[in-house]
Formats: sequence, structure tokens, C-alpha cells
Amino acid sequence: MAEWLVLTIAMAATCAVLLAVILLSQSRHGALTAGEEPREVHTPDVLEYMTMMIGVVYAIVLGLAMAGVWEARGAAQDNVRREAQALHEITQRAEVLPADVRTRIRADIGEYVSYVVHTEWPRMTHGKELSPRGGELLEAVRKDITRRTPANSLEAQVYQPMVEQAAVAFDARITREENAGATLPVVVWYGLIGGAVATIGLIFTMRMGGSSRELLIAGLFSALITFLLFLVWDFDAPFGRAGSETATADAFRRLFPGST
Repeated sequence: MAEWLVLTIAMAATCAVLLAVILLSQSRHGALTAGEEPREVHTPDVLEYMTMMIGVVYAIVLGLAMAGVWEARGAAQDNVRREAQALHEITQRAEVLPADVRTRIRADIGEYVSYVVHTEWPRMTHGKELSPRGGELLEAVRKDITRRTPANSLEAQVYQPMVEQAAVAFDARITREENAGATLPVVVWYGLIGGAVATIGLIFTMRMGGSSRELLIAGLFSALITFLLFLVWDFDAPFGRAGSETATADAFRRLFPGST
């Protein structure tokens, strides 16, 4: 299911539940007659102060959570670009090598890239561990480089940079595997969801919903919180979720169009 559709359903469901509860509460206490202005209800100052403080604290926590998952996703995507760029550098530096060696290195890199995009990425977006096969394919690339002694000074000049780029690719792969899981711990999600329920529940302590304007404000407020929670949930997967893996694998697709 597309992410925008999930978001739309979640926001609509939240607003529907909130408005249904408000209207049900009104019906139990007697609805206002047509054209009658809602009577003013005095809210204690302490209650207003506590309501404001709870909303502010929750807004700070929600903002910190969003900043954390956004930073984690950005770092993960930078690491993917580093891995893809390192492999691309190897293919470019291999130009000075003999044709058979150059072809073998590029073929092994192409096989690894194809495996990452078509096999590893779907596993990552579904929360599964990576198989050893990817590491074996990358190890084959490094062996292609290190097992051959440079035959001349030109090959000697590119030998060490190619070895270094292979090490960069290995390090980036390990980091990608370590960061494939969710960023936020489960206990943080309990706090975010519980805080959302408490914050929206404050609407009832303020006795909102006596007019169509208040119903509209309550609906927009609940939709906003749902939207922000959805953003945190979406960014909490650094390498995307099922159905959206093409976005974060874009570095491999762009640098190796023939292998993906």
C-alpha cells in the first residue's frame, strides 16, 4: 500500500474517532438546540496551565524524535552513496589494467550491485537480516584486485587506491548492515503514542466541541499529530520500507545503470 494512502487513512480514522467521541459525549449530556450559542464554561487556571505544559512537553519530545530519525536516515543514505561511489571508483581506475582483469573486476562489481539492489534491499525494507552472499561477492572484488601484482608503474599507481576503495566499500557495507533496523527503541514509541493520546484527550478536559468551529479545530489538531507521527514512523526506517526501496538504492542505480 502506498505511503500517502496509509497516511490519508490514518488521518481520516483519527479524525473520525475523535469527532465520534465528541458527538457521542454531547448526545449524552444533551445537544444544543438549533441556533443556540454554546454556554461559556469556566476552566480552572491550573487546568489550563497543566494542559499547556503537557502540550509543550509533547511537542518537544515529538520534535526531538523527528530530528533523530531524520538525521539517522540522512547518515544512512550518505553511507550508501559512499559504498556506491567507492565501487564506481574501482571500475574507473581499472581502466589501466589488462582487458581480462578489467572485465573480471567490473563483472564482479556488477554482480554485487545487482545483488544489493534486487536481493538485499527488499530484505532490508522487510526487516530481515542480510545473508552472507553479499559479503562473499564483495570479497571476490577485493581478491580480483589484491591477487594480481602490478605489471608496470601505471598499474602500481592505481593499485593502492583500488585497495583503499575496496576497504571503504567493505566498511560502508558493514555500517549499512548495522543500521538496517529501526532507529527509535520500542519504549520511545510507547511514549510518543501515549503522549498523542493524552494530548488529544486534553480536548475533552477543555470541553471543546460545542460548536462546528471547535469541532473543526479538534479535527485539524488530531490530523496534525497523526501526520507528524506518520513522518516519524516513515523516517524511522533508514533504508525505506516495503515498496519504497528504490528511493534509497538510487545511488547504485545511478552509478551502475547497466547492473540494476
